[in-house]
Amino acid sequence: MLETSARLLELLSLLQLKRDWTSSELAGRLDVSTRTVRADIGKLRSLGYPVDARPGVAGGYRLAAGTAMPPLLLDDDEAVAVAVGLGAVATQRLGVEETALTALAKLEQVLPSRLRRRVEAVREATSVVPGAEPPLDLSVLGAVAAAIRGHERLRFGYTKPGGSEGARHAEPQRLVSWGPLWYLLAWDLDRDDWRVFRVDRMAPPAPTGARFQPRAIPEDNVVEYVVGRVSKAAWKYRARVLVHAPAAEVAAKIPIPVDIEVVDESTCHVELGSDAPDRLALWMAQLDVDIEVIDGDGLAVAFDRLATRFRRAAGGASTT
Repeated sequence: MLETSARLLELLSLLQLKRDWTSSELAGRLDVSTRTVRADIGKLRSLGYPVDARPGVAGGYRLAAGTAMPPLLLDDDEAVAVAVGLGAVATQRLGVEETALTALAKLEQVLPSRLRRRVEAVREATSVVPGAEPPLDLSVLGAVAAAIRGHERLRFGYTKPGGSEGARHAEPQRLVSWGPLWYLLAWDLDRDDWRVFRVDRMAPPAPTGARFQPRAIPEDNVVEYVVGRVSKAAWKYRARVLVHAPAAEVAAKIPIPVDIEVVDESTCHVELGSDAPDRLALWMAQLDVDIEVIDGDGLAVAFDRLATRFRRAAGGASTT
């Protein structure tokens, strides 16, 4: 006969496999009496597992939905499938990337080594259609998420945009997903300041075992803070324009934080940038509003080139 704790886990596993079990069926599977089954059902209920009982010949026990999420038992195949699935969701733009990542960190923390190898084998044997962004190492992402959850300092190598490499010692605070990329907001201990790191440029981090107390983030909205620092730091070209549209409408159309200054109810000044004037001109044309360049000669020239290209394209289509 199994010990009580092991028997409860086995009973819970059985209830998760099938909708209905009679007392005699459970007693036979657990090698105990029906009286013991009833007692064990009561213990599961006291632990928060909602087990319904239906009397009669066709009755039995079933695990029902409750008001809170109790712990679940997964067999080996299920655990591997969940880990692989969560890893895939963490790299997609589905709106649940961060939640999937924290769940993955919890799961991988308790996975036996044999199951870790199976998960890694699936990842290594899986290919995706290459895109413009570099592939994401889920082991790095998972290690960072675990360190954030455990308030543990990290040491890691980091490759800067120019290609130079260096070592970093930081207190990881928050992960932010933006498009296909993940960013880590952390307190850089060597520079005594906040820094934002691209996770795909991080070497596998080494946990230090040193704990830290989370610091107050400079702004209330961590997403806006990270995206603002990332976008503005990456600008190689800046411009200031007058947009003939209300500030609220412009802000809703621009997916990144920019400086918007209200002029009146129908116009506003916008300061923003990109890596090149031509790309900025093409991007701003998609706002579908009238724009006047105030500061940025390169942008005015880029708009002229873009207009010429569009006129040429329109003329070719009509001639054909």
